[in-house]
Amino acid sequence: MIRLTDIVLRRGIQVVLDQASLTLHPGDKVGLVGVNGAGKSSLFALLLGGLHEDAGRLDKPANWRLATVAQDVPDSDDTAVDFVLHGDLALQAAQLALQTAMQTPEHDEASGHALAEAQHAFELADGYTARARAEALLLGLGFSVAELRKPVMHFSGGWRMRLALAQALFAPSDCLLLDEPTNHLDLDALVWLEQWLARYPGLLLVISHDREFLDAVCRVTVHLDGGKLTRYGGNYTLFEEQRAEKLLQQQAAFARQQQDIARLTRFVERFRAKATKARQAQSRMKALERMERLAPVYLSGALRIEMLEPVSQPQQLLTLSEADCGYGDPPVLRGVAREITGGQRIGILGANGQGKSTLVKTLAGVLALRAGQRREGKGLVIGYFAQQEVDVLRLDETPLQHMQRLARDIAPHTSEQEWRNWLGRYQFDGDMMTRACGSFSGGEKARLALALVIWRRPNLLLLDEPTNHLDLPTREALAMALQDFAGTVLLVSHDRALLRATCDAFWLVADGQVQDFDGSLDDYQQWALARTSQRQSAAQEKPPSPEASGEPSASVDRKEARRQQAEQRQQRAQQLKPVRAEFARVEQELHRLEAERADLEAALAHPDTPAADRVEQSRRHHALNTRIASLEERWLELGEQLESLQGA
Repeated sequence: MIRLTDIVLRRGIQVVLDQASLTLHPGDKVGLVGVNGAGKSSLFALLLGGLHEDAGRLDKPANWRLATVAQDVPDSDDTAVDFVLHGDLALQAAQLALQTAMQTPEHDEASGHALAEAQHAFELADGYTARARAEALLLGLGFSVAELRKPVMHFSGGWRMRLALAQALFAPSDCLLLDEPTNHLDLDALVWLEQWLARYPGLLLVISHDREFLDAVCRVTVHLDGGKLTRYGGNYTLFEEQRAEKLLQQQAAFARQQQDIARLTRFVERFRAKATKARQAQSRMKALERMERLAPVYLSGALRIEMLEPVSQPQQLLTLSEADCGYGDPPVLRGVAREITGGQRIGILGANGQGKSTLVKTLAGVLALRAGQRREGKGLVIGYFAQQEVDVLRLDETPLQHMQRLARDIAPHTSEQEWRNWLGRYQFDGDMMTRACGSFSGGEKARLALALVIWRRPNLLLLDEPTNHLDLPTREALAMALQDFAGTVLLVSHDRALLRATCDAFWLVADGQVQDFDGSLDDYQQWALARTSQRQSAAQEKPPSPEASGEPSASVDRKEARRQQAEQRQQRAQQLKPVRAEFARVEQELHRLEAERADLEAALAHPDTPAADRVEQSRRHHALNTRIASLEERWLELGEQLESLQGA
């Protein structure tokens, strides 16, 4: 286990941890939460050995393997798969030893022993399945089959971070630390990652601002606040409930103590001059001096986002007819025919690289059409939040300069004080208004971009990943504001809580087309998982080239034939192991879901069940039926695989 005892950690003049204590057990799935700047990443650096405590004691097993995501992926000629394989240092050492042993002529018994030991070490490192496992990780994180052999240097920054995540997941570890692993993932990859982490056997610590991700993955929540670490049993939603109750109890205890202090003080002031009461007054005074004073509850002021009423609300806003969208030939999207009308709330779904941002930029008028027509309705006012803030912010300008330029275009009669008041609502106070945006954090740039978008009083909001750099309280404030917004919203986001709270219809961007998605967000998650599974199956069916196999070669003689037979048996055993494990997991999940469905059906049949509960129960019942049907299909497939492998 990992144990922190009275840890003090400073970063410059800031005290990150102040007499903090915490115990983490093997197998814990831990979400580390706290406001931005609380010190969560510093705690990770302490656990990884990049920082050292100023006081207190940190105990962790000496032989534990800790894995984390590299912050930088340099240029390399290595393919994506080879880069991931390099994350397993034991595998790399075993492979090198085996290659060396097989290239050494067998002149004596020692050479034979060395070869046998090298083969055994390679088998222990799961060397014969390594490449297939690495490919499965990359495909799950959204890479295409063609990209598996693509050199690292040809990937963009966001895809390199996915490579780094895949390498961290591939490396054998007893403790896995993930700092904002969802930042560069689309919803498809995010859902796949949740399932992978649920099966991870070691201690998992994850920092994330994605509520549904934390709820799906974590079973323990650690809150970092005021330099203290507090452990809560349960996921993020349960943590919020427990903390709210704790704060209420703390405030009630503080109020009671204030009443006791006032009562004792009044007694002392009234009776300390009376001889008959002097001893009692003195006793009360000592009790006051000994009393450990409780602190009142102070809650940091979360950002409150207020949507301004649109200047006008036309019914017909924007139309694309037979539109080809993209940057060149061939276009990313072909023949797009979409009509946006007043009051719609649309979530845009699809994997990264399919063209979601291309579609939004085209709708915003930022990207010209390659073919077709784009028609704006009369009175249309677009508020466009770009995924990359540099697309809408000038990094050498201050927030006040941005407001001045925007006001000149749309509200020339407003004053500087009005601009300052508006920026103050988004937590830009004092000298922050006159600082260049290039020095701001990602969250600060996102808040400024939101402030500028809302100031325009749009009737059509186009939001492309608006939550990437926002903490949980700000995400929730944005969701509440969008619920109250009187205009139309088109939203691209991998934050499912925001999508659920905001959208009542979905578009699917996939395979060069934009279509209505007839289903819920849960249905889309199942669709995305099935699509990922298909790609993984297709990759496994395609035989790797000899150059890509990564396995040593040697002349075929009788000894080599025996070795190859042993390898085949080992491979078959390795193939059976995950299939059996998944078969058992699917069977167990089916039993659990069928029991839950039976309970729901009983509740739905009960005449006293409130109507409001019936709606949610019916939705859950539909989702359960879909999930059970999918699992039953998978259960049959796995059963056939087991029969096939066992009979081989």
